[in-house]
Amino acid sequence: MRFGIFDHMERRGATLGGLYEERLQMLEFADAAGFYCYHKAEHHFINLDAAPSGTVFLSAAAQRTEQIRLGSLVFLLPFYEPLRLIEEICMLDHLSRGRLEVGVGKGISPAEHTLWGRDPDAARARFEEVFEILRLGLTQPQLDYEGQFYHYENATMALQPQQAPHPGFWYPGNVDYAGRHRLNTIVGGPIPLLAQAAETWRNLVASPDADWNPGISEPTIGATRHMFLDTDEKRAIDRATGAYRKYHDNLSTLFKRYNVDFPPPGDPSFGGDAQTAMAVQGLFAGTPETLVAHVRKLEEVTGINYVIGAFAWGDLTHDETMASMRLFAEEVMPEFQ
Repeated sequence: MRFGIFDHMERRGATLGGLYEERLQMLEFADAAGFYCYHKAEHHFINLDAAPSGTVFLSAAAQRTEQIRLGSLVFLLPFYEPLRLIEEICMLDHLSRGRLEVGVGKGISPAEHTLWGRDPDAARARFEEVFEILRLGLTQPQLDYEGQFYHYENATMALQPQQAPHPGFWYPGNVDYAGRHRLNTIVGGPIPLLAQAAETWRNLVASPDADWNPGISEPTIGATRHMFLDTDEKRAIDRATGAYRKYHDNLSTLFKRYNVDFPPPGDPSFGGDAQTAMAVQGLFAGTPETLVAHVRKLEEVTGINYVIGAFAWGDLTHDETMASMRLFAEEVMPEFQ
């Protein structure tokens, strides 16, 4: 069993510089504790993400850590000039000494696309085109490409990633797309649904339409949960309930401001209702002992051996986040070594 971290890096009371330093300290702890990977989300124009340039923050994280892998989850590809992203991925893979993981996606917020000057209806087509250019540019010395949005003629790919042929690709939330292209993926939800999703993904990975991860011998499927641990279960639930409301406020900002519905399957924060989130196992709040039991059941029923926890979210303070993570590292992780 491996354990990872998912992070939006929500803005709270600290200064930006203070927030970045707190997060780097969290990563130093995670590195020493044996976490497998830190997965950084990307959002813009809202307090959900105080570090929307993932490559900048992960470059700093690479200098403060030694072993933990570092990745995007995800780069929102419709917002990128693909050749610039190829160069930054190559740089970051070397700066991290080959520890980079590359998650890609199109984004769930139509308003983000509009504010970037992009057509939300073209998000899928733009994503597919940028992803194709990314795969080509990371593996070829010269790039010729003619598409709907981008045209390149004899562009020299002067940089190459450290990992060959490129860092592993992740596509979260859609096991069909990920499986058909042999991509790593991450899923959320109750254990029975995770079991179905994992079975679907494994069947597709065994006979994919295309292999977009040729350097990965065994792709990964992980399960994600928001987490908050305390030695007292009631205290954990009470604190998580308030923090989860703030997480929802941050996540839903643009949807409320522009009166836009969340795309299917709907609001991933369940309207900020922590009880609902716990009932469908998107949120875990409790003691290390109860979390150990939950992870054991998840492993037995689904066969998933990678669990990603979001530890810093809502209005949880740095000290609260670190106390929760220490309980996780000291009392949960050893049970699965």
